Amino acid sequence: GAYSMSEHDFEPVRGLPSDLPEGEFILWQGAPDWILLALDAFKVGWVSAYFFGLVVWRFIDNIINGVGPAVALSTALAVMPLAAIALVILAVLALINARTTVYTVTNKRVVMRFGAALTKAINIPFQIIESASSNLKPDGRGNIAIKLSPPNRIALLLLWPHVRSGTMRQPEPMFRCLRTASIAAPILAEALRLAHSQALATTPISDNPHAEPEYTQPVLA
Repeated sequence: GAYSMSEHDFEPVRGLPSDLPEGEFILWQGAPDWILLALDAFKVGWVSAYFFGLVVWRFIDNIINGVGPAVALSTALAVMPLAAIALVILAVLALINARTTVYTVTNKRVVMRFGAALTKAINIPFQIIESASSNLKPDGRGNIAIKLSPPNRIALLLLWPHVRSGTMRQPEPMFRCLRTASIAAPILAEALRLAHSQALATTPISDNPHAEPEYTQPVLA
């Protein structure tokens, strides 16, 4: 029960690299909101603030150096074309990323399909998911992070931007910038609860009460 990653050119089921096996069914599918993704992952707000600060600083600096207000403002605003290009590029990247991403929760696993030029699908069986957490806003938007059971690990660069910030040592895959995170979170939580309870019910009782459960090492498919 390790995660697997595959490249594919054809999807028999939207967001999935292959047909669902017998007994498996989709509980929920969703994708990032591109505007939220632009602000959160691609830092469009911070970049805008940077260029705004640069314009203000150039204007003040020109005034201090004796340049007239009109010329000072014109000189300061000379950076705006560069700012516009940078913001458009970031917005387009966010839009493409959102449009090519599908998050799927079935009754057995989580699947994250993303990538424009090179599409990837990462399958994460419930057996190697230790827990899931969410940070929900009052309007229902938010992120859902998935913590893998050690020693399972997925590379940070492979996941970005679908990864929780600050988890470099043990990257946590994340459903990022969902408008309907408040709907997806309880669905995933209940699916994990059922899967884990079924696993406990079918797992033989160990003679060692302190023994750790065995987990399959990650394998790249």
